[in-house]
Amino acid sequence: MASETIPEYGPVHPNVQHSGGTVYATPYVAPAHGSIGLGERLKKFNRKDFKRWKQKMLFYLTTLNLARFLQEDALDLDDNPDRQTMVVVDAWKHSDFLCKNYILNGLDNVLYNICSPMLNAEALWESLEKKYKTEDVGSKKFVVRKFLNFKMVDSKTVMNQVQEFQLILHDIHAKGMILGVSFQVAALIEKLSLTWKDFKNYLKHKSKKIKLEDLIVGLWIEEDNRQSEKKADNYHQEAKANVVEQELHKNGVLQKELIWTKNPHKRKMSKT
Repeated sequence: MASETIPEYGPVHPNVQHSGGTVYATPYVAPAHGSIGLGERLKKFNRKDFKRWKQKMLFYLTTLNLARFLQEDALDLDDNPDRQTMVVVDAWKHSDFLCKNYILNGLDNVLYNICSPMLNAEALWESLEKKYKTEDVGSKKFVVRKFLNFKMVDSKTVMNQVQEFQLILHDIHAKGMILGVSFQVAALIEKLSLTWKDFKNYLKHKSKKIKLEDLIVGLWIEEDNRQSEKKADNYHQEAKANVVEQELHKNGVLQKELIWTKNPHKRKMSKT
């Protein structure tokens, strides 16, 4: 039979069994509360990335042997409880109180004020899951829509748009949705603009053998080559335009001289 003394350095967590109206308790002691700092473990939840915060908080509570109180209902006292039963119930309430307040301390000030009236740790945890799991679903739909609507345009450099695409992929993976590498490669090729049509067709034949990193390097090289060719074309066009301008200027001077020589009146005016 368990001792009725509750250790001062940690909460007692009773394993309660009922047998013929008698309560048997097998206590086990959590680590000292000051041994693990909550602020060192995770940042306060501010209504973003609930799934990540939840996993970190669950790990933290597990290290304190308090995670079980997220799913256990409160223990009730009988009409005439004996001393041992009262000790067990008091120990349960004390540990549940600790669990609830560890969770509350992991929330930002606004959420703390909203959630502090919750009766116990189980009710608080269920409330957070019900609200922010739904919001996570909404944010998943937003990220998926962003991925589907993403298309490259010629007004931006391809490499800048590749970085935007990688950020979208990062958000998708952060939401727990995993896309295979071959799918990522095929999607990136498909999202190239129409001016890359020939290069897209070339890549599609090799997409099964291309790694995402190699594809990005290939796009960088192709864009660099295109920019070099564009600069060369611009140079040749400017040179051609200069030749034409010089020819026009030359022809204009010759025409003026021809008009002067054929017009006696102008020759007389110039002599005078």
